[in-house]
Amino acid sequence: MRIGILGSGGVAQTLGSSYVASGYEVKLGTRDKTKLADWVAAAGAHASAGSFADAASFGHVVFIIVHGEAALEAIELAGIERFKGKTVIDVTNPLDSSGGVPPKFTATVGNSLGEQIQRALPEANVVKAFNSIGASVMVDPKFGDDTATLFIAGDSDDAKAEATKLIQEFGWDVEDLGGIDQAFFLEAFASLWINYGFKYNQWAHAFKFLKR
Repeated sequence: MRIGILGSGGVAQTLGSSYVASGYEVKLGTRDKTKLADWVAAAGAHASAGSFADAASFGHVVFIIVHGEAALEAIELAGIERFKGKTVIDVTNPLDSSGGVPPKFTATVGNSLGEQIQRALPEANVVKAFNSIGASVMVDPKFGDDTATLFIAGDSDDAKAEATKLIQEFGWDVEDLGGIDQAFFLEAFASLWINYGFKYNQWAHAFKFLKR
C-alpha cells in the first residue's frame, strides 16, 4: 500500500518513517520538498517527498497532518479530485495560537474541522484519528502493561476499518466513536491532552478507555 501525507512537520515525519519501517511506501507532501531531503535520506528507499498534489495522487490512503488553519488550503492545493474514493485520515485540530499557550479551541458543534474536511471532499471518506496524541507516543502506545486507546470517527465503515488497520500497526487499542459528527468531541479531547501538556510540561501522556 502507498501512503500519502500532506504535511512535513514532526508528526508527519514520525508517522511517515514508522510506516516506511512497516513496509509501506510513503510520500510526504509539502510546499518546499527540499526541506525534507534529510528525512527522505534517513527514512529509506520507500520514502519520498513532493508537492501536496504529488502526495495526494500517490497515496491509496492520504493523511492530512498540517496546522488546522491550513488544512482546507492544503486540500485545495492538492486538488480535490485527487482524493476521490480514498480513505483520508484527518490528524488536524482547530486551534488558534495567536493568544499564546495553551492554544484556543475554535471548533463549534456541527462545524468541526473533521466535518469541514469531509464537506470539502464529498467523494472521499474522512476518518478523524491520531489527533489527540503527540508524536512521541503516536507510534509507541505501550505504557508498561497497559496499551493506550486511540479514538476514531467517520461516516464510512470501510474507511474506518482501513484506518484501524493502519493504527493497529503500532499496537493501539482502537475505539470507534461513530460518524464524522463526532469529530468535534475528538478535537475537544485533543485540547484536553494539549492543556495537560502545557500545565505539566509533560508530553508523553495518553488516554486509556476502560469499560465493563
